[in-house]
Amino acid sequence: MNATLLAVVLSLFSAVAYAAAAVAQERLASRNPGSGLARLLGSGAWWWSVVLNASAALLHVVALKYGPLTVVQPLGALTLVAAVPLGARVAGRRVSAVEWRGTAFTLVGLAAILVTASGPAPEDVLSASEALTVAAVTAALIGVLARPGAQPGLRHATASGFASGVASALTQTVTVAMTDRTGPLLSVQVIGVALLVAAFATAGLLLSQTAYRGGLGAPLAVVTLANPVAAAVIGLALLGERLQGGAAGVLLALAGAGLAAWGVVLLSRTAPHVDEDDDHPVAAVLALEPGSATAEPGLMPGRAEPALVPRPAEPGHLTPL
Repeated sequence: MNATLLAVVLSLFSAVAYAAAAVAQERLASRNPGSGLARLLGSGAWWWSVVLNASAALLHVVALKYGPLTVVQPLGALTLVAAVPLGARVAGRRVSAVEWRGTAFTLVGLAAILVTASGPAPEDVLSASEALTVAAVTAALIGVLARPGAQPGLRHATASGFASGVASALTQTVTVAMTDRTGPLLSVQVIGVALLVAAFATAGLLLSQTAYRGGLGAPLAVVTLANPVAAAVIGLALLGERLQGGAAGVLLALAGAGLAAWGVVLLSRTAPHVDEDDDHPVAAVLALEPGSATAEPGLMPGRAEPALVPRPAEPGHLTPL
């Protein structure tokens, strides 16, 4: 197996792992909408999603070792393709036509952005001062997007994508520094940037968990879009990278951004459909859960408690008061 083919296979596995993690997070968020961090840390499902995310990230890093960025990075968008039908399958419903269109528009737009932004590996990395500046600006931006009291949704998804994108950019700095034979393997700079990577990666995971309370499709599309955009901004502003194709590349990137935005709008308009049939597999599972409201027929959604109708009095008997 040649190196490029291996990179493609690893990228596909990475996308599926990211999709499975997103679906697990969305299911956990929908069942426990008010869960705090302490409750998440005590949930086995939450830790499985963490393991899936970590495995997906590792596969992505290994894929970048064997394949060019222009091949590996666009394949990361397949996370959305895998997650939308997988989430619908787990929920026991079919993917709607609007969801398919929204997914298609988002992927085409994202591909256009990645084509113009992707290029050869940068020759420069972030310095310690640049890394701290990026971290401070990103933290402030995340604070604005996910301020206390804000409703969970696309703002949290945008903040999650920015956090993950910055973590990716900082990871590159750590990797280059650790593989540079001319300096110490674990310098103060490497350790400090590595701690920033861990902080932003954790923030991205927690913010996406909050964003998925409002559904899966639109928040995941925003996370998938904001991640490479944040990394591209850092590359253009600090690492000397340039958009490919000149003026035509800029127009292509703008067109891609418009298509991706329209795709997110379509995905945000699709409300999750819940079938109330007794034979529905999800309803049947919930009905078996102890303490679940669906375990009581009178509390099933869309059903009213049966009224008590007095029986007519029989001849020779008094009607009890």
